[in-house]
Amino acid sequence: MEGENRICLILEGSYPYITGGVSSWVHELIKELKSFNFVLFTISPEENQEIQYELPPNIIDHRDVVITERQSSEKRPKREKTLFKEIINIHRELFAEAAPNLHTMVTNLPERYYLYEDAVTSDEGWELITESNQRQNPVYPFIDYYWAWRSVHNMVFTILGAEAPKADLYHAISTGYAGLAGVAAKIRKDKPFFVTEHGLYHKEREMEIRKSGFIRGYQRDMWIKMFRGLSRITYNHADLITSLFEENRKLQIELGAPRERTLVIPNGIDIQRYSSVCREKREGFHVGLVGRVVPIKDIKTFIATAKIFLEMVPTATFYCIGPTDEDPGYYENCRLMVRSLHIEDRFIFTGKQDVLKYYSFLDVLMLTSVREAQPLVILEGFCAGIPVVATRVGNVPELLEYDERFLADPKDPEKLAEGLKYIYNNPDEISYLVERNREKTVRFYNRDDVFEKYSKIYRALIRKVLWQE
Repeated sequence: MEGENRICLILEGSYPYITGGVSSWVHELIKELKSFNFVLFTISPEENQEIQYELPPNIIDHRDVVITERQSSEKRPKREKTLFKEIINIHRELFAEAAPNLHTMVTNLPERYYLYEDAVTSDEGWELITESNQRQNPVYPFIDYYWAWRSVHNMVFTILGAEAPKADLYHAISTGYAGLAGVAAKIRKDKPFFVTEHGLYHKEREMEIRKSGFIRGYQRDMWIKMFRGLSRITYNHADLITSLFEENRKLQIELGAPRERTLVIPNGIDIQRYSSVCREKREGFHVGLVGRVVPIKDIKTFIATAKIFLEMVPTATFYCIGPTDEDPGYYENCRLMVRSLHIEDRFIFTGKQDVLKYYSFLDVLMLTSVREAQPLVILEGFCAGIPVVATRVGNVPELLEYDERFLADPKDPEKLAEGLKYIYNNPDEISYLVERNREKTVRFYNRDDVFEKYSKIYRALIRKVLWQE
């Protein structure tokens, strides 16, 4: 069915190339909103990635920008000196924790002009770099600052020079580079723009940077300030900013999001699909984790929890249900860990599967992630009638009603195993809890209600009507 309006979804490092919660959400959004046409504007680390989804027919175009690839300019700005002066002013504001307005700069910056070339070779570009160094980094050698500056800004300039597809509305599914692309599209195309954050992009990047052994000192601080700055810029220009839960909305406001433009819209699931699961009790005790085998899901803590619990209940079986091909090295390390703990006969990597098959018999659903927003898998488990034990990340404590029996800090397998033990020993009490969780999910996390809100937002913003809940 041909849509009446064209929505450009701006996606960084997710759909349609990577599976996971955000990608699944995007896929279902597109499928459900059949009255709209969608254009994908994807930002990727490399070219020729394999698409992981069967794209719905209302996706009518797809443009991919490889953010790490050197680009060649096809156009030149008419007022280069004015442009660089504006960039210097924005740079000052950005690193002073302000929220600069990009309207003048983007207006003077044509699409398919990649500022990076001139920023490292022209007199104006050299002035920008040296001025930044004197202000931010007077102690360290200039050559170190120069290469750090190039690394940080190359991808920003690539995004600013990218040509956005034509659309009636631009919807970024994060801040960061996707948010910046949305801001540029809004200014150049004079179209509405809004951003949906599942997690908080700048906080996720900061966590990764601080854990990295390759980025240190002022280079680390430069990256962190840059990502925080991209979030502030996105908030400053967006017509609407949505988050999944109230705590994240408050954090958005703290970073500069105008309160009146923020809105909470939770995740939603297909209630009919998961509530129709026919539960069957199998012999033994079955524990499952649904997720990709990648470090952020901390499968190693799941394995460690299995080892501890199996010492108490040797007949238990653990299932890691999800794709294993995203990070082959990590998957191999996990397999080695299972063998080294001698639990390979009680621990199964299933690969990508239809989760309904496992939801029919799992006694517990686990989540051991070090970072999440509002995990769909917990809502699925609740709706299917499965109790959950999880790490205290994102909105998980609220979903589990802050019940400490079933919550643990990340990387705490002993506490997670205690949660499993409680469920194993108290089946009657758990039955009551399961029913309460199911009722809550049906009432507040119905996918149809959630996507209807997005449909109303799209129509309101396209008509230039301020959205009101």
